[in-house]
Amino acid sequence: MEVSEITGQRRPIGYWVKHLHELTESSFEDLLAEKHLTRRHWQVMNVVVGEPTTVEAVDTELSPFLTAEQPSLRPLVENLRGRGWLDGDETLSLTEAGRRAHADLLEKVTATRARLTDGISVEEYQATIDVLSRMSANMRGQ
Repeated sequence: MEVSEITGQRRPIGYWVKHLHELTESSFEDLLAEKHLTRRHWQVMNVVVGEPTTVEAVDTELSPFLTAEQPSLRPLVENLRGRGWLDGDETLSLTEAGRRAHADLLEKVTATRARLTDGISVEEYQATIDVLSRMSANMRGQ
């Protein structure tokens, strides 16, 4: 394996970004599996908890997570509606049961996020986000 010209390390940033993404996804999937939810279910709930919104707005907010196989989160919205956690046709909002489920999950998600950043200062975290954001802009040609 080649050594990075920038860092002198064997594994470049792409490796670590992909590795961290996979670890994060699997941690959240494991956490949510007990409720038969996926991370995308959680993200939909997290968007809707802030204020009533539409399916189209949820899709826009979560567009980085949409794929050719999942071009819309509407099926997840319908699943959450079927659980009695979402209400509304055009404008979506969490029901009381949905708010309780979100609060219960938020506690667990917060603990997982804390584990992710254990030993990392606020400044280091903010610097990492800043660097990754600028690298993303570089790759978009901006």
